[in-house]
Amino acid sequence: MVRTLRHFLVLLALAWSSLAAAEVQITFHSFNGSVIAGRYPHTFISMEGTLEDGTAVKENYGFSAKRASIAVLRGPVEHIIMTEKEKWLTKTNRHFTLTMNDAQYWKVRKLVSEWRDAPGKFYDLDTRNCIHFVGEIGRILGLKVAYPEDMLRKPKAWLNHITKMNPVLRAKVID
Repeated sequence: MVRTLRHFLVLLALAWSSLAAAEVQITFHSFNGSVIAGRYPHTFISMEGTLEDGTAVKENYGFSAKRASIAVLRGPVEHIIMTEKEKWLTKTNRHFTLTMNDAQYWKVRKLVSEWRDAPGKFYDLDTRNCIHFVGEIGRILGLKVAYPEDMLRKPKAWLNHITKMNPVLRAKVID
C-alpha cells in the first residue's frame, strides 16, 4: 500500500512538473523599416515555448502585401503571412511579452490560417494591414485594442499606444 502510494505521488509530481513547465511566450514586435533598406515599417508576433503535450513552439507571423508596389496605395491587394528570419527577430523593437495557454495558442494559429487562406485581395493598407492582424491576436490574449487612423502606418507608435492602453502589461514605451 505504501509502495503504491509512493508510486502515485511520484507520478503526480512528474505530471505536475511537466504541466507547470508547459507555456508559450508571445512577443509583440515592431520593425522600424526604411524604404532605402527595402523593408517597410512592420509589426508581427513571435511565439516560443512548449505546449502542454510537450510540443516545442518557435514560430513568428506577420501579415503583409504579397508584393510591395504602388498598388498598395489604391486599395486591396494580394496578401501573405510572413515569417521573419532569425536575423530580423534580433533587430526589432520588442514591445511586450505575454504567457499564453494552449487554448490561446490554438486560437492564434486559427487566426493565422484564416488570414493566410482568405480568398482574393485581403491586404488593405488602411483597413487590414499588419497592425490589424497583430491587434486581433492581442484581442485573443485579452488586450484592449484600438486602431487610431493616424497610427495605421506606424507600427512602433501603434504598439506604444497599445502599451499605454494596457497598463497591466507593465511595459515601457519604446522611443
